[in-house]
Amino acid sequence: MSGPRIALVDSGGTNIGSVTYALERLGATARLTSDPADILAADRVILPGVGAAAAGMRRLREAGLVETLHEVQAPLLGVCLGMQLLFDRSAEDGGVEALGLIPGDVVAIPPAPGVRVPHMGWNALEGLADDPLLRGVAPGERAYFVHSYAAPVGARTVATTTHGGVWSAVVRDGLRWGAQFHPERSAALGARLLRNFIVEVGR
Repeated sequence: MSGPRIALVDSGGTNIGSVTYALERLGATARLTSDPADILAADRVILPGVGAAAAGMRRLREAGLVETLHEVQAPLLGVCLGMQLLFDRSAEDGGVEALGLIPGDVVAIPPAPGVRVPHMGWNALEGLADDPLLRGVAPGERAYFVHSYAAPVGARTVATTTHGGVWSAVVRDGLRWGAQFHPERSAALGARLLRNFIVEVGR
């Protein structure tokens, strides 16, 4: 697949390599960068992330990328922690101001009998909206999740998952999308979502 210029934001997350390989398997090439000019010149921007919200925001601030991400006009996809950082705030670490690119707060998944936290493993996507990022994805297909915090279901939710409650699995606000699960570890479903981000969104 030849296609758009993809900027993979160098946010320090440990999933950067696996996201890169997943894109390469699709025939796409992403440029790992923390250069604002590279990010703003890209046709697609992916914000990966693994770990804690406070550390993730600190890395973005230290790299001078908070304002840059606000200026992105191209389709933007946040993955895992990257999705959570798109919201206004996260309850993690006592409360963290995030990027504020999608309205709303990220909250802790409450522990309950039979509910493992962190939510780790394969889980079904439900409540799929008609969205180009989800084109070709069927309700009930399973994705790989690893998270202890989640975005409640709201007006910007385009797919949900259930784990001790119903949570946002995919969100969208304009040209900004987020996937709580790891597309790069989600087999055919994840490959489909990444392909859709490259080919289908923003058309």
